Amino acid sequence: MTLLKTLAAGFVATTLMVGVVPANAHDDLKIVASFSILGDMVEQVVGDHAKVTTIVGPDADAHVYQPSVADARAVAESDVIFVNGLGFETWSETLISESGTEATVHVATEGVTPVMVDGETDPHAWNSLSNGVIYVRNIAEAMGKAMPDHADDFNANAEAYIAKLEALDKETRTRLAALPEDRRTVVTAHDAFGYLADAYGLTFLAPVGIDTEAEPSARDLAVLITQLKEQGAAALFVENITSPALVQQISDETGIEIGGRLFSDALSERGGPATSYLAMFEHNLGTLIEALGKKNNS
Repeated sequence: MTLLKTLAAGFVATTLMVGVVPANAHDDLKIVASFSILGDMVEQVVGDHAKVTTIVGPDADAHVYQPSVADARAVAESDVIFVNGLGFETWSETLISESGTEATVHVATEGVTPVMVDGETDPHAWNSLSNGVIYVRNIAEAMGKAMPDHADDFNANAEAYIAKLEALDKETRTRLAALPEDRRTVVTAHDAFGYLADAYGLTFLAPVGIDTEAEPSARDLAVLITQLKEQGAAALFVENITSPALVQQISDETGIEIGGRLFSDALSERGGPATSYLAMFEHNLGTLIEALGKKNNS
């Protein structure tokens, strides 16, 4: 029996014992978002009109996430589900189908132009703020259909939020454009920043591809280290969802400094520097500028 079938069986047994009211009998719409960054976007649009439950929480890795019985229950009871798509949550399709939910499923990246990395679709589209705007418009449209009486509120919330995203996008372009050409190459733990690179004129290298499940081979790591020794990079960055050990190894072998921690696939826990999508992007921008603006010591 697969893990998700086991979860589904456990969920059914639980509902038979305690009784669960069908989702369509609740007064308030129940919304599920697949991961924390998307969940925050949905909350910004929805406001206080509905409850949003996030499956993969702060500082957690959606690439390798294993759904729980509670996740199956939340999905089964939901009315609207938002997923990133582009192959990000490989577990979500099975979770949704085996939960028996009647919820409407919306792909937040609809309309995004995918970035390809080594022949694979990069799912980290939110790392460009212009794509973030696409996410928000998709969410507002979906929620307007789900709760038409509140469509005007959703659209107003979305437009106010988009104005903030566009202002930060303009600031990001201006500040990163001021960096010298020899301070535009950086290394992260996995290949999560292709959209940021394309949008804002940086080059990101990584020992691991777009999926954190993969482990770099000794050969691939050696090739990257040799490349960095020959060509250099402005800084290395650890990520909130991955172990810093690999980046530390690269730093030890190349002499390139670690410039800080970037938030790639998840928000921070409450009290951290990246508790919302906007805060995450502001933190990443500040961290990049601080590290890349230093005199080149590599």
